[in-house]
Amino acid sequence: MNSIGNIIWLILGGLLTAILYWLGGLLLCITIVGIPFGVQLFKIGAYALWPFGHEMVNKPNEPGCVSIVMNLIWVLCGWWEVALLHLAFGIIFCITIVGIPWGLQHFKMAIGSIFPFGKEIK
Repeated sequence: MNSIGNIIWLILGGLLTAILYWLGGLLLCITIVGIPFGVQLFKIGAYALWPFGHEMVNKPNEPGCVSIVMNLIWVLCGWWEVALLHLAFGIIFCITIVGIPWGLQHFKMAIGSIFPFGKEIK
């Protein structure tokens, strides 16, 4: 089921979503200050490519002080809008019974994209 879900996810925009996350990560990595944020976008992009069968979970001993501060900066810089987009797409997908699995993936991505620091993909 995970493979079929991931293939349909790619066709319905998952590939485009991952590419956009990676392009944003590349743009942020141009500056030294933006590198930590760009790395998080690469991580979210990898998760956006194959979300079925994977989860973004807290690393051991996280959230720590540094990850809390970085998540606060992340939210204040406007990345909460990305989480709202995933939330909106999740609601749109959940309108139909067939779209519920993809809507749930968007809800998981919304949580992971609003607080990405201190998380890993399993």
